[in-house]
Amino acid sequence: MNSICLQTNHIKKRFGGVHALRDGSIEIRSGEVLALVGANGSGKSTLTKVITGVLPKDDGDVIYRNELVDYHNPMAAQKAGIMAVYQELSLVPSLTVSQNIWLANETRTKFGFIDDQTMNDKTSELLQLFEGTFQSSLHPEAYVKDLPPDERQIIEILKAFSRNPDVLILDEATASLDSNQVNRLFDLTQLMKAENKGLVFVSHRMDEIFRFADRAVVLRNGSTVGDVLVKDSNEDEIVKMMVGTEEGLTKAYAVDTVVPSGETVLDAENVSNERLDNVNFTVQRGELVGIGGLRGQGQSALLHALFGNDYYTGNISLFGETHTFNHPKEAMKYGVALIPGDRAVEGLLLLRSIFENFHLPNWQAYARPFLQMKKAQKDAQKVSDQLNLVMESLESPVSSLSGGNAQKVVIGKWLLREPKLLLLDDPTKGVDVGTKAEFYKLLKTLQTGGTTILFYSSDEKELLDLCERVLVMQDGSIKADLSGDKLTEANLVYHSMGASNNTNSHEEPTHV
Repeated sequence: MNSICLQTNHIKKRFGGVHALRDGSIEIRSGEVLALVGANGSGKSTLTKVITGVLPKDDGDVIYRNELVDYHNPMAAQKAGIMAVYQELSLVPSLTVSQNIWLANETRTKFGFIDDQTMNDKTSELLQLFEGTFQSSLHPEAYVKDLPPDERQIIEILKAFSRNPDVLILDEATASLDSNQVNRLFDLTQLMKAENKGLVFVSHRMDEIFRFADRAVVLRNGSTVGDVLVKDSNEDEIVKMMVGTEEGLTKAYAVDTVVPSGETVLDAENVSNERLDNVNFTVQRGELVGIGGLRGQGQSALLHALFGNDYYTGNISLFGETHTFNHPKEAMKYGVALIPGDRAVEGLLLLRSIFENFHLPNWQAYARPFLQMKKAQKDAQKVSDQLNLVMESLESPVSSLSGGNAQKVVIGKWLLREPKLLLLDDPTKGVDVGTKAEFYKLLKTLQTGGTTILFYSSDEKELLDLCERVLVMQDGSIKADLSGDKLTEANLVYHSMGASNNTNSHEEPTHV
């Protein structure tokens, strides 16, 4: 058995009232690839960020080279020989490829100046590791801002390789790579294994787990629930450990199913862009359709394209008319509303009042023939009452609200427009259970009133309990359209991870 180079024992991490990690325990062994597996929110990324010093742990031990360690920043972990490559890139777009790879680790001349030529030469050598898998325009002096996503991911990987780490964590680092680039990365991991390095591989693709890894550790709800040799396991066993048998919290708040009208509201044909690959689906009036899959598979990109916030090719029809929305204002004219995933960045002006935030997209409706301030106040109060908004007054800054109440304001400003098509981008993330219950009831009320809802959630149980139908996305495409008895957590996990031998599910992906 290979020796243990790093292990974590009973790591705990909380974000407010949310337990991201309850018992994160893994062993990383020299000369071995460990797959870290789990559904959305299971704690995989949190655990890797604790190991690399990005996040402080609340409790538990990290043991590296037989010594207790507690890195307070990534630089300290890197200096010790621990590197990570994340799907969320750390590159500086305005710098060159070479400058990014050697950032904070620059080669200097004997006079103390940065030696650009030597760094460019060393960068050229690193690029040869992926030779033949990228365009000729990728060179040491190319600016990162001009590179496509796959080449940026290659630079992130090479940045880690340049440090020659003893432990390398690849956290969904293959998500932006094509098959040739993944093949090359596989070859490189085999070389690192031969050098007795320890590797951790986090992937949303089941075939990659069985190809890359020697051993798999499964996390569920922040706890380690399984540790198996990949050669002695199979997709069924791993998925069962990922899913478990726990009931979804939202079952306590489930409401009656709403039967859609049969009228097609939304018809997407071959919708594609940098993040989407020929997306096809239809939604009927009054449907609440979920969008599932692991994070970062194009769910948000799809919603933003439908809202006119992202360029796309293909056709989008609303109520039988084809539209090409080049700006959200155009989509809003046809009754489309988007509740974004990051309320602080995309949804609210934190220093402005609750009243002003409610009316961010709505002032034009109160401007004729003159500003109707009393009506605006009355409507804002009405929607705040509808949402049970806990506040001091409408004039209070929205920053004074709790996370759940702030999210109600994001929702409320669009309810004032009475949308026909409501797009939701993981709206209950970071929201307490009580607020979620109110939100679920609100969605069903809107659905009963004829509003069509397209709802992305990173919580599989939430999708199962709220939606009669779920589109599962992977790599920018819809891999399955699940409904009825096919809509199960196991099937969601199987399709989101690209599993192929699911003996419990026989549905064919539709509208692909």
